[in-house]
Amino acid sequence: MNAKRNIRIVSALLLLLLVSSGVAQGRIKLVALPERAATIIRLDNPQATLIEEERVLTLQKGLNKVDFSWKGVSVDVDSIRLAVIGHPEQVTLLNVSYPPNEAALVWEIASKGALEEQVRISYLLSNIDRLITYKAVADKEETQVDLKSFLILRNFSGEDFGKARILLDYGEAFERGIAHEETKQLLFLKTPSVPITKVWTFDARKLPWDPEKVPDKNVGIPVSYRIENNAESKLGKFAMWGGKARLFQDDGSKGTIFLGEDHTALVPIGEKMELYIGDSRDIVVTQRKMSDRDINKQYNNKSKLVLYDKDVVITAKIENFKDKPAVLTMIQNIPGEWKMIDCDDMEYELKDANTLQFEIKLPARNNDGPAVRELKMHYQQLNIRPGGKRR
Repeated sequence: MNAKRNIRIVSALLLLLLVSSGVAQGRIKLVALPERAATIIRLDNPQATLIEEERVLTLQKGLNKVDFSWKGVSVDVDSIRLAVIGHPEQVTLLNVSYPPNEAALVWEIASKGALEEQVRISYLLSNIDRLITYKAVADKEETQVDLKSFLILRNFSGEDFGKARILLDYGEAFERGIAHEETKQLLFLKTPSVPITKVWTFDARKLPWDPEKVPDKNVGIPVSYRIENNAESKLGKFAMWGGKARLFQDDGSKGTIFLGEDHTALVPIGEKMELYIGDSRDIVVTQRKMSDRDINKQYNNKSKLVLYDKDVVITAKIENFKDKPAVLTMIQNIPGEWKMIDCDDMEYELKDANTLQFEIKLPARNNDGPAVRELKMHYQQLNIRPGGKRR
């Protein structure tokens, strides 16, 4: 057994022998078991790593004691489990005890005969970090990307794993060893020709409404590549972990252009991943509040205003200076209780009770100038009390 190992298993045999009219107990000295027959490192949960290792225990007929101890590693004691997988009809785990003031436990195992028994021992081990990174290379036309995902595994647990099967909850498995204080990068997902949509996003809460009033008039609209986690995109089999994404584009000369990097959150099946690549001035949004009136005023018996509604009209002019069609995601926010009166029959999605998201398709510019679309949003804010917050 390697002396550098921090987690070890030793076994002792407790023999019960009937001698004459009394009972005598015999116990052999502690015997080190063989190295792990197989080890699985499961990375499904980012908070702790599940280790599953298979061992072969040499059991004698009767009662056997197996001691499991650890040093210099952080093991969740309550998570330690032993499962009999070789001869479950002949071998029974009776109980487990915890010696006081020791990083150890003792299993008592009853065996109907002398045999070699395969068992699986599992436990949660801290300080094995995993990071997910993405690399996306778009084609020159920006219609699809070759998507790769990498697992960066960092072992600071104090334990060496000479050979292990490394599993995430999706992607390829790896047969690798990883020593204490070692870092490895592994390619575990490779999907070519993933369709993308290039999306411009105007968030009315964050961007200026009138670019002409900005001192340098240099207002860019954030642009992202949108990837849908579904079967049509050759994905959709599992949720995609969050991580850093680096984005590139084919330059048409067998090289690539670095577009930037972004961080993505967890993307469930059926949801969208949007990767920011920069700001664009090819689309200009000019938004104005055309009307803001207090209506339906209510007074108490002292003629004091206590409740009213607000009638609001907002218009947005959207200009596309590109030679290609584009999709603008427009995000509007209406605080408090409200109802929509009219929005030019444009459909919107409620992201939450106060956030509306429009997907506006823009044609390409023509010889006369930019393509123009307009949105008129007429709504009423309801049941406002004097002194309440306003936009």
